[in-house]
Amino acid sequence: MEGTVVTVVVVAVLLLLVLKSGMRVVNQVERGVVFRWGKALPAHRQPGVTFLIPFADRMRKVNVQIVTMPVPTQEGITRDNVSVKVDAVVYFRVTDPVRAAIEVQDYVFAVGQVAQSSLRSIIGKSDLDDLLSDRERLHEGLALMIDSPAAGWGVHIDRVEIKDVQLPESLKRSMSRQAEAERERRARVITADGEFQAAQQLANASRIMSDTPEAMQLRLLQTVVEVAAEKNSTLVMPFPVELLRYFDRTVQKIDSDLGQKSGLSERQVPAQRPAENAEQP
Repeated sequence: MEGTVVTVVVVAVLLLLVLKSGMRVVNQVERGVVFRWGKALPAHRQPGVTFLIPFADRMRKVNVQIVTMPVPTQEGITRDNVSVKVDAVVYFRVTDPVRAAIEVQDYVFAVGQVAQSSLRSIIGKSDLDDLLSDRERLHEGLALMIDSPAAGWGVHIDRVEIKDVQLPESLKRSMSRQAEAERERRARVITADGEFQAAQQLANASRIMSDTPEAMQLRLLQTVVEVAAEKNSTLVMPFPVELLRYFDRTVQKIDSDLGQKSGLSERQVPAQRPAENAEQP
């Protein structure tokens, strides 16, 4: 009886040890790929506690979080023959753990190598202006180039971004001079346009003042008021030209009136002389 009890206890302990050896825990950020006698099972194990057949199953855990991988700086020549150095960053994650564990030996290393070759290729196909200004289109094209082979490995490329574009120092100086010349050109054009508009307004104002001379006097008085508001200088008022013209017109009118009167008196005197001559006999 005692031997039977001991046998049962030993068998129970052995069963517990076997069950413990076959029990595995899969974390929330992982998926388990089970290999049974060296052959991968089609379905992966979900997070939680899972059991394996001792001595027959072997499980490999695959991380399904988004991986941020920097791409080393790649040096290349653009389509317009400019030597540049470009670095980027790739965001990707595993969508099919079974394929990621079977199809490729190290999917992180593989994605990194594809990203480097794709970055060098995109540099050779693009102009310098595209690398500096039109990066969104380059990001889309670079992500498509990396995602094409990565899709067969069960990996999805979420986003690719170009971080920095390093230019030669001589090219930086040339671009700086070009930008300075462009800003100077714009400043000159704006100044000339302002002078042109000011000239147009002055021409319009001069035509209005020529039609109404009183406007010139009002403008003169307004200028005097603006200058006199400072009260820190002596103001010398010029004699108004319009007042001289008024006097000139007045004198001319008086002369014309006197001329008309003298003409009338000369015409009246010869008319009276025949009558005087007739009265003498």
